[in-house]
Amino acid sequence: MQSQRERTLPSLSAEAALSFLKDTKGTLTWSTRDLVDALKINRREAQQALAFLQAQGYVQPAHQKGPARGADQWITTPAGETVSGAKPPRFTRESVDQALAALKDRIKQINKDPQAPFRVTDAVAFGDFLLPDRARVQSADVGIRLTRRGASPSEPRSASDAQAEFAFLRTLRANSALLTLRLYADWMRHRSHRDLPGRRAAA
Repeated sequence: MQSQRERTLPSLSAEAALSFLKDTKGTLTWSTRDLVDALKINRREAQQALAFLQAQGYVQPAHQKGPARGADQWITTPAGETVSGAKPPRFTRESVDQALAALKDRIKQINKDPQAPFRVTDAVAFGDFLLPDRARVQSADVGIRLTRRGASPSEPRSASDAQAEFAFLRTLRANSALLTLRLYADWMRHRSHRDLPGRRAAA
């Protein structure tokens, strides 16, 4: 399915598009402009993404009487919420910010620990907590790039390496319900996000 999505959306990662749908949980409607601003894409790319998402049944025009092509208000369908992994927003933005600050501290500690199997070389957080109009938010998604200590950059990644990485992410998450940790992908930095550690990027 992933390869099919990549062929359908050549200029935009399907995962990025689904990350936006997750952000729309708890809103009645959203606009093409919201999609453009969140994913940092142009309007033509947004229209291509909307055509794909509508064909998959993940979104629908808010006003069914008008032609879908001209509609600028959209609704995320239950199928779109399911495939994006959206959950009912139940956290305060302050609690998510505190969890991210604690994660930032853990990253610093781990990177200073020579016994840790990995170093965190990049970390970006994204999600509806970046949207100022949300009273309640979902857990923050955090993309984590890991580098195994002592490993050569050209060394191939094995199945056991993948298992070790996911186990490391579970430890780094520290059982926080406020965080969802994932392996880093380039699209995460291209959309609205917050750098960890580092400056807060414009949402």
